[in-house]
Amino acid sequence: MTEQYNPPKVWQYTEENGGKFSNINRPTAGSRVQKELPSGHHPFQLYSLGTPNGVKVTILFEELLELGLTDAEYDAFLIDIGEGDQFTSGFVNINPNSKIPALVDKNNGDPISVFESGAILLYLAEKFDQFIPHDQAQRAKMMSWLFWQMGSTPYLGGGFGHFYAYAPQKFKYPLDRFTMETKRQLDVLDKHLANHKYIIGSQYTIADMAIFPWYGILVKGRLYDAAEFLSVHQYENITRWADLILSRPAVLRGQLVNCTWGNEDQQLKERHNSQDFDHLNLNF
Repeated sequence: MTEQYNPPKVWQYTEENGGKFSNINRPTAGSRVQKELPSGHHPFQLYSLGTPNGVKVTILFEELLELGLTDAEYDAFLIDIGEGDQFTSGFVNINPNSKIPALVDKNNGDPISVFESGAILLYLAEKFDQFIPHDQAQRAKMMSWLFWQMGSTPYLGGGFGHFYAYAPQKFKYPLDRFTMETKRQLDVLDKHLANHKYIIGSQYTIADMAIFPWYGILVKGRLYDAAEFLSVHQYENITRWADLILSRPAVLRGQLVNCTWGNEDQQLKERHNSQDFDHLNLNF
């Protein structure tokens, strides 16, 4: 488009704004449909989709189970955001922000709801005392990188990803703006990983689990089909780290949970026990 856009004095919502998800996006919050959420038998109930934010949490659950912590068993129910499942009354009751993932800890009959992926990671890591450092300095470092991901990724996802992959047309200004910021973030991470095995050093933590589904998957060419556009081959340290994370069986399993796209043998729309993975292909 070459025409100059002059914003009105007062913005008005119009349904025909184009692009993916335009059919469900509105400037208002709250439920739109009365519908209860399903519930399984395990201590934790996860309501999610296999996007990067959802994958963070399923990786952590699978890592906890890999350690033999059976109290971390969970049911993972699919929330199809394209169909507006996140706006049902049941989901809004546990997450008023209507974003995946959302978690219910049955907590022996006194349920606790947690939303925002970073908050869920912290909640579970602290509850099980796993994948979170005890040393104060290392803990501070982990928290800094965890919140770096939470604060930075909207520029990658809602910025670059939207205008590169989902917008109705390609627009130069926002693409240049968000591509520059995405590459700056990749450079920050690549320089950091030049001297770190994992995000905070020798210890694998929830910071790795938070950052990997976004930046690790991006450099592996599996996000937005943008590997060539972003010249991800430049980020050799991120690639080394991503390959290390991908060598973990729990990570391979976690990526499949609530997945609804790609190869059929790599989709586990709902997860209720470890045997659900038996018929799937874990090799990416």
